[in-house]
Amino acid sequence: MYYCTIQNQQMESQEFRTKILSHYTDHVLAHEAYPKSVFKFCQTAGMEEKDFYRVFGSLDAVREYIWEAFFINTMSVLEKDKNFKKVGRKEKLLSFYFTFFELLLLNRSYVLFALHQEMNNMKDLVYLKGLRRHFKTFATDLIEEGNADKDSRFQQHPPKLFSEAAWLQLLFLLKFWIADRSENFEKTDAAIEKSVHTAFDVFDNTPLDSILDLGKFLWKEKFVNA
Repeated sequence: MYYCTIQNQQMESQEFRTKILSHYTDHVLAHEAYPKSVFKFCQTAGMEEKDFYRVFGSLDAVREYIWEAFFINTMSVLEKDKNFKKVGRKEKLLSFYFTFFELLLLNRSYVLFALHQEMNNMKDLVYLKGLRRHFKTFATDLIEEGNADKDSRFQQHPPKLFSEAAWLQLLFLLKFWIADRSENFEKTDAAIEKSVHTAFDVFDNTPLDSILDLGKFLWKEKFVNA
């Protein structure tokens, strides 16, 4: 009985957290600015201030959690697929990216506003730290899985270094997606595939062809189609 009570409370907290996220993003889109006062935000959203503080310590915490939620929801979708755990590391990363950007697309107006703030002001990247932590853990698991298949420890790759490289890859793809004007974001899909193939070729020590292929693709997008 006690366990059920705790579980119900957690579900209610998550539902209320989701309600706050919805009101927060609506406020940003309506005012083209982040809310500055918890009191005024709660007043507009029709909720008690004390209830807000049950799940978030500040408005900045909401802003940061939105990015975490994109990761959490992406993994929730992937883990519902019984085949996800069975596929290889490259397929897992590709599946993550495609699902992640599909979820971003559903919230593109907010994401464009937020990324314009975050990407153009390095100190604001602090709001991505939750996403960064979750994603690096996911990348580390893939790296360690790959290291386990290598015969010698000298062939293994340091998870800390390579997970940071994976994070930089995600930031690159985010910036590419922001600027993408292609139909159905086909160029972003191509960038995802080429960058993931390149990353795994580097991991498997056969990078040259993929690096050249990615380089030609980026050069074409930057200069030929500009």
